Amino acid sequence: MDGFSVLIKYIAMTNHNQVILFDGFCNLCSGWVRFLILIDKKMKFRFAASQSIIGQKLLHEVGMDNIQLETVLYLKGNTCFRESSAILEILKDLGGVWALATVLKVIPTTLRNDLYHFLAKKRYRIFGKRTSCYSPTAENQKRFLT
Repeated sequence: MDGFSVLIKYIAMTNHNQVILFDGFCNLCSGWVRFLILIDKKMKFRFAASQSIIGQKLLHEVGMDNIQLETVLYLKGNTCFRESSAILEILKDLGGVWALATVLKVIPTTLRNDLYHFLAKKRYRIFGKRTSCYSPTAENQKRFLT
């Protein structure tokens, strides 16, 4: 069993089974991760930039390594949420007032995802692009899979 298979089993067997993959070069995505770190006091979520080695391996594991990633992915147990469904599932799992966002699930997925894709395609133009992949602070490093 290679080291990556061991990591996947570790993620599945611990409370680290809620992993968010994000575009580490995107200011909007990096801001979303900083927001989640601030709000997620129970430290439910772990993070990986999709451009990182672990991010690439996780993308391969869920069969998404050959696509241009314009979405946040939420790996929760054995389920992979993407696009607007990932955002709503993350907010639900944050709990509290954030879980109220799940009422947006009444909007058809195709409409939610159309809006998501519109924003995703313009995210660099609107929010800017980093010259290097997002790096967590030393304090938050334990939240990131490396």
